[in-house]
Amino acid sequence: MILSTTETICGKDITKQLGLVRGNTIRARHIGRDIMAGIRNIVGGEVEEYTKLMAESREQAIDRMVEEAQKMGANAIVGIKFSTTEVMGRAAEILVYGTAVVVE
Repeated sequence: MILSTTETICGKDITKQLGLVRGNTIRARHIGRDIMAGIRNIVGGEVEEYTKLMAESREQAIDRMVEEAQKMGANAIVGIKFSTTEVMGRAAEILVYGTAVVVE
């Protein structure tokens, strides 16, 4: 599966547009991570616990989007965008979406 944030893929022709595909996940923060984040907030530096959590969330959302595109018969997704929204005090939604296409 070819994934692209652009509307085209260099060297490929889009022969069929199949439609919108998306993947999402909602992740809650962990109390242990909150404690470590609080300490990092005092001393400074990257909050690695949250960096890892967000990276895992993005990958899961991408996997779900790709699965949806494959079911439609796509071999590529173009115009990929990400969105992150806080849905409640300790949880965030990661949404990724794009257009499923067939390329040659």
